[in-house]
Amino acid sequence: MLTANIQAASSTRRYSDYVTRSWSHALPIGRKRINLDAIAQLAGERDIVGLQESDPGSLRSGFTNQTCYLAQRAGFHYWSHQPNRRIAGVASSANGLLSRLKPRQIHNHALPGWIRGRGVLLAKFGNGGFDSLVVAVVHLSLGVRSRMAQLVFIADLLAEYPNTILMGDFNCRADCSEMQVLYRRTRLQPPGVVIPTFPSWCPERAIDHILVSEGFYICKTEAVPAAFSDHLAVSMDLVIPQRILR
Repeated sequence: MLTANIQAASSTRRYSDYVTRSWSHALPIGRKRINLDAIAQLAGERDIVGLQESDPGSLRSGFTNQTCYLAQRAGFHYWSHQPNRRIAGVASSANGLLSRLKPRQIHNHALPGWIRGRGVLLAKFGNGGFDSLVVAVVHLSLGVRSRMAQLVFIADLLAEYPNTILMGDFNCRADCSEMQVLYRRTRLQPPGVVIPTFPSWCPERAIDHILVSEGFYICKTEAVPAAFSDHLAVSMDLVIPQRILR
């Protein structure tokens, strides 16, 4: 498993880059193709990958659907994306999913919040029933109130499924107060280790997570660079019982 906020393949190596390299968030220039190829190499070592801030084909990416590009470069047969925000007609953002396993169903859900444009991409594997594997990719809001409403929505969405993986950029720690609704209403468990992921050049905040249901065996979890994104990616080696994939 891997979750990565790829920052639309832009490069950010220090806080000042948010100002001095702001043009890269609107124009198709810089090292984006090189960065995408590096992310594809990283993703290619995994079976399921969740993406945040993947450009679905706006001006800043040179009209390249970055999720599709990564799927092709990394050799994934199955991919899906959920465009969820468009900025001034020049930049768009999406959640994305890359998978070597064939999803039985894929659903896109809009998340509540003061500012529209957040969503959860949900994929079901195996028989598609309540006991199948459910993987959800999210990118939550910066504001606490909106994030709380989004987590309540996600908890209600996942409550009926016993075998769930929820991953993405949560913009908060896994032990913060608004996250508790997930642990109360679903079978998702808090991560066993705290892994700082932001900012990537000097990680201090653990805000990117892979949460899994009880009963899954986690072999290893670590943070890894996602090219020059301002977030580190989170990688997890996970044993999934074969019965839930049938």
